[in-house]
Amino acid sequence: MRFYKLLTLGLTTLLVTSCSETNYKFKLNTTKKTTLGKKAAIKFEQLKGEQIDSVQLYVNNKRVNTNETSITINTADFGVGKHAVTALAFYPNKSKKLNNSIEILAKEAPSVYSYKIVNIYPHDKGAYTQGLEYKNGYLYESTGRNGESTLRKVELETGKVLQKVDLDKKYFGEGMTIFKNKIYWLTWHARKGFIYDLETFKQLGSFNYTNSNQGWGLTHNGSELIKTDGSNKIWFLDANNQQEKRSVQVYTNKYPVDNLNEIELIDGKVYANKWQQNSIVIINPETGVVEGVANLNGLRDIVAKDQTIEPQDDVLNGIAYDTENNRLFVTGKHWGKLFEIELIKQ
Repeated sequence: MRFYKLLTLGLTTLLVTSCSETNYKFKLNTTKKTTLGKKAAIKFEQLKGEQIDSVQLYVNNKRVNTNETSITINTADFGVGKHAVTALAFYPNKSKKLNNSIEILAKEAPSVYSYKIVNIYPHDKGAYTQGLEYKNGYLYESTGRNGESTLRKVELETGKVLQKVDLDKKYFGEGMTIFKNKIYWLTWHARKGFIYDLETFKQLGSFNYTNSNQGWGLTHNGSELIKTDGSNKIWFLDANNQQEKRSVQVYTNKYPVDNLNEIELIDGKVYANKWQQNSIVIINPETGVVEGVANLNGLRDIVAKDQTIEPQDDVLNGIAYDTENNRLFVTGKHWGKLFEIELIKQ
């Protein structure tokens, strides 16, 4: 078997494996950490034993080599995140699997945004807000907690609940979105979502999560549903059967961003609340790169002046966007106010 010269891309060895019964020994080296757009190296080495038959190299279960044992990959093909690297070594009547990984960070730090308040509207402070969306002049909102979860149609100017349906008490309601005159509503731990008619709030069906364990936030891009599960992943669901097709990991230039909660797609970017932080992160859904961060702690301070809110639980959660009039609305769990704001890039 032909071995290629090791590429100097900061390779690290995660695993060395041997088969004592046949005196074979191998190792798999990878670039430990790099940035999006750079090359990363993968090198398989045989340290001991007779020449083996072949080696197959994979990144996230995708074959990346033909006959080579030392290769480079374009990180732009995989996006930011931690990616599994696997080598399968084949030799007479046997095979051995070796594992490693490559972590890809964003190339640049996210932009920082401040904000200005455009309008303030009343909001039901009894609502444990989980999802928020603007449609045809009204707000649609989902609330959470077992026995308290509701789906609502709300008058923007007054905060009055015009229409409401309760979720079965055994479910903890989470985020929602409106897609083709249907409301899709997630639950937290049940790995189950529900579908409602937009006009009547009549339940039309349900669906299950096939890959992720939890439901947190939900939006759509016009052809797919987009879902968060509290991790640093964003999932893309087939709009026809609601099955999770793929996911991207969300990263800055330094670390993964987890606890992604309620989300909204605005001008092609995913705007996400980060659980237990009064902030919005702006994410490129194609790459997973965090392109912007907005600190909205000042809004919670305004709410706290007028009412008692829990220090940890009642945080910013709820993003809605009026596409026609370019209006951004945000609120929080048990907040008595809903804010129309404008984000300002610093």
